[in-house]
Amino acid sequence: MDALASLAHGFSVAMTPTNLLFVLIGVTLGQLIGALPGIGPSAGMALLLPVTFGLEPVTALVMLSGIMYGGMYGGTLTSVLVNVPGEAASVMTAVDGNQLARQGRAGQALAAAAIGSFLAGIGAVAALAFLTPVLSAFALGFSAPEYFLLALLGITATASLGTGSAVKAMIGATLGLMIALVGTDPIQGTSRLTFGSLELLEGVDFLPVAIGVFGIAEILVSMEQTQASRAVRTRLRDMWLTGKDWAECRMAMLRGGLVGFVIGLMPGAGPTVAALLAYIVEKKVSPHPERFGHGALDGVAAAESANNSAAHGAMVPMLALGIPGSASTAVLLAALVLLGIRPGPMLLTEQADLVWGLIASMFVGNVILLVMNLPLAPLFASVLRIPYSYLAPGILVVSLVGAYAISLSLFNVGLTLFFGMVGYLMIRADIPRAPLVLAVVLAPLMESSLRQSLMLSEGSPAIFVERPLSAVLALLVIGSLALPLVNFLLARRAARRAGVEEALSHLSD
Repeated sequence: MDALASLAHGFSVAMTPTNLLFVLIGVTLGQLIGALPGIGPSAGMALLLPVTFGLEPVTALVMLSGIMYGGMYGGTLTSVLVNVPGEAASVMTAVDGNQLARQGRAGQALAAAAIGSFLAGIGAVAALAFLTPVLSAFALGFSAPEYFLLALLGITATASLGTGSAVKAMIGATLGLMIALVGTDPIQGTSRLTFGSLELLEGVDFLPVAIGVFGIAEILVSMEQTQASRAVRTRLRDMWLTGKDWAECRMAMLRGGLVGFVIGLMPGAGPTVAALLAYIVEKKVSPHPERFGHGALDGVAAAESANNSAAHGAMVPMLALGIPGSASTAVLLAALVLLGIRPGPMLLTEQADLVWGLIASMFVGNVILLVMNLPLAPLFASVLRIPYSYLAPGILVVSLVGAYAISLSLFNVGLTLFFGMVGYLMIRADIPRAPLVLAVVLAPLMESSLRQSLMLSEGSPAIFVERPLSAVLALLVIGSLALPLVNFLLARRAARRAGVEEALSHLSD
């Protein structure tokens, strides 16, 4: 009942005219950013972080979170109408969504995606409201060793649970830690990694890193790719589901929402993994798996429900523990720090209005997005007819102006361009960028907690396993580091066994 009372108070915060306006602005921008190929919610949030300077913390956060989950809706448009995913989490939507559009069912695909995203989003926010206080209360028992291990787990879990190579993910995390160490030692006051530069004595701001690695890098990659696809048009009267369509995809929405929320709770997994797993699960349980890849409405509903549910689920560890569950929540966590708010288990106690106002705003934002997506999808689709080559220069200018606005320094503009090239090279080398951003955000907490722990124990590492909670966290860290190695050995063993079986079959022939 405490959660319900707190949520009711949160609605009184979220429903103020100013906050309602910024929820609307956030979800509208998220919709547009998600619809533009090559930007994505995390990049859009990073680009617009400077806009939040001067706003009340709750107002800034409801806008940024609106961009995050609004981008999940927006990515559907390009996937269905152009067969170009607006962001990575919409890749699975493109598989069947564009096939449906080619069959003249673009409206049904967009409607199933919008309704699935809405229902999964509302369910995930309800779970967020009840799980966050429980997890936060549990985490109040944390001290310096637990905080260090928790921050370390956030980075190592990103590497082991994320998609792609775990080694490359750890390389990205190491780069992030190196960036975070630039500046002045917080305890001894000595400079480190500044190479004699006075501008670097205060360290590297998060914004140039985020805008460069996400925003500028995405622009550079997108400019290389010519978008020659022709958009499929849809009409308002097509935006409704028949009884048969609803029967086909309602359980897919439920399963996709559940899979997405669970995956969203895991650091590093994110909406992309959630959409892929939900699609696989739906294909396995479907009575007509042969339709998948050729225009399965339940495939679209499952993938879209999962990615939106995962985006909300990633908020649970971010609000309760101060550990981002995805790249987008890492940017949101950085926004908290920039606004002078310390994230972590005490956030729910010290900033109750902010947390519950943010959660309540997600209910409001999802309703707004449903209203926008059903009747206004054809209008948003018209944005896709603007050539990206016309949009990219404007996005680049906004990015650099935002970087300059941080401290009115051209040095930050240079840093942003530098990190844009770093992000571009990471994309080309297939090194994930989320671990880098997570490491930059979590490094100050890691360093301060590590040094406090070692000072308390007079240099003994035994402090990290003396208490049951810290011992469990230490085991989880070790497990997250060992998991990629175990997976590699199992895959190698399976490949060897398959090779032996193939050789035996040839001998028998």
